[in-house]
Amino acid sequence: MNASRTAVGIIVVATVAAFAASPIRAQDNQAAIDHAKRVLDLIVQEKFDEVAKEFNEKMTAAMPVEKLRAVWAQVRQQAGAYVSPIDQRVTTPGTGFTAVLLGCQFERAALTIRIGFDGRDKIGGFGILPRPPANEPSAAPTSTKFKDDEVTFGAAPWTLPGTLSMPIGPVAGAVVLVHGSGPHDRDETIGPNKPFRDLAWGLADRGIAVLRYVKRSRHYPGKMVGKPEFTVREEVIEDALAAAAFLRSRAGLDPKRVFVLGHSLGGTVAPRIGEEDRALAGLIVLAGATRPILEVAREQVAYLASLNPGTIDPEAAIAALKNAAPESYWRDLEARNPADIAKKLTQPMLILQGERDYQVTMADLQGWKDELGGQPRVTIKSYPTLNHLFLPGEGKSKPDEYGHAGQIPAFVLDDIATWIKAVK
Repeated sequence: MNASRTAVGIIVVATVAAFAASPIRAQDNQAAIDHAKRVLDLIVQEKFDEVAKEFNEKMTAAMPVEKLRAVWAQVRQQAGAYVSPIDQRVTTPGTGFTAVLLGCQFERAALTIRIGFDGRDKIGGFGILPRPPANEPSAAPTSTKFKDDEVTFGAAPWTLPGTLSMPIGPVAGAVVLVHGSGPHDRDETIGPNKPFRDLAWGLADRGIAVLRYVKRSRHYPGKMVGKPEFTVREEVIEDALAAAAFLRSRAGLDPKRVFVLGHSLGGTVAPRIGEEDRALAGLIVLAGATRPILEVAREQVAYLASLNPGTIDPEAAIAALKNAAPESYWRDLEARNPADIAKKLTQPMLILQGERDYQVTMADLQGWKDELGGQPRVTIKSYPTLNHLFLPGEGKSKPDEYGHAGQIPAFVLDDIATWIKAVK
């Protein structure tokens, strides 16, 4: 699955170290920026012991020196060396707290490094986040068979913007697209590829309404980073449920024909979404894992290390992954087996897998087959030429492949649309 982000982007390293209680003292913005730049300079020079001396008590407990070293090693492996600053800004997420966000250009990616200071000017928070791409005007559909409508759904404090691709004429069903891991935009953009836009436009062209939306962790990054504990329910499931409820309330859509399509992590938790919303007409899983998430992540890292021996430290990569979310997140995922949950459901399911996928592999597809194979409500299919993004290629799939523009093939869109229309 896409959990480790090792191949398709930088892992979200968000240490959820709480700020220690301290006297309230507003810090001058320029002084805070200068302080953050000094800290960054020490990190770039890999003087981690000196950085750790500036941690407050809670940060020291949350990020020992070796963890900081592992996080930076993972960033270097994925993004390359630090190159130059981009921009900077200061926020005050709480009384007595000052957070500096430093835009940084690395060799292969632009990132935002967040350094927080408490009222004693001690470091009370540290995170490395993907940097949103520059806003570009949304492309207009070239088809005349549907139209895109900008919508908002959900309840405060987590309302989300989305795009509803609505067929002009009869509508065979409506689908919610549920992202993989990481702070995705509505198109699940990865390099030049926009797999969720491909799905939305392709299915809408075939008479199926599709809702895609900005993921909570992207639309509200500050709120998510600041949560000391959360699970995949807060990250993914709650918003998928709200999106399905929104489609049921939408004029022109049959509330009994609302489906969920999850990709990667979204596919892994699709059975949990179906478990909570029994009114869903069906579940579609694209590259959903069935094995424990850290087992899948270790396999990903080992595969990438085999492509370029000596460039990746597997243990540092796994340590960085574990630091990307609180322990509550991993406990929750490890405790729930997707295929076992799916076996107890009654909704129809379509499970699709790319055979060239090295992130969620055929071993995970076998997990679905072992639990669900032979059930008439379940359709399982794999595609020999497709990778994790359901884009075609040849030979071993490699991270560089995601940097080449492609589109989800018509035969995948046809299979999904045909299945949805056949669900009674």
